[in-house]
Amino acid sequence: MNYRKAENKDLNQLSELFDRYRIFYRKESDIKKAKDFLEQRILNDDSEIFVAENKEQTLIGFVQLYPLFSSTRMSKLWLLNDLFVTPEYRKKRISIGLIEKAKELVVNSNACGMFLETEKSNLVGNNLYPKTGFELNQESNFYEWKVK
Repeated sequence: MNYRKAENKDLNQLSELFDRYRIFYRKESDIKKAKDFLEQRILNDDSEIFVAENKEQTLIGFVQLYPLFSSTRMSKLWLLNDLFVTPEYRKKRISIGLIEKAKELVVNSNACGMFLETEKSNLVGNNLYPKTGFELNQESNFYEWKVK
């Protein structure tokens, strides 16, 4: 398995993975919009995307992180926003490999850490994250405000 930073040449395959990821979260399929969105993230250097590819150089998973800053820690902080592995490659430690790439980014960027959010119903993710060193924050409330 090869883990590396995503490049423009990956956009077609990455867009398909990203679309499947969004469908998992009950969003409508839209490959064109997915490709446009990811292309802007890469071109504008808005996020860091790492991919997993098999020996045939087919993309089988990705992780996307967004940079944030912590005022109280006066440091960079990363949001692990997206993690997806195709179903046929699950249970092969690929998610763990992608999380390890994310950890390398945190260390190499001198950030203070990273955090993530997942649905309570995501049993796979809720079992995976503690195994990779994430701790459930019991001391904070997570609030959201949405534009209607």
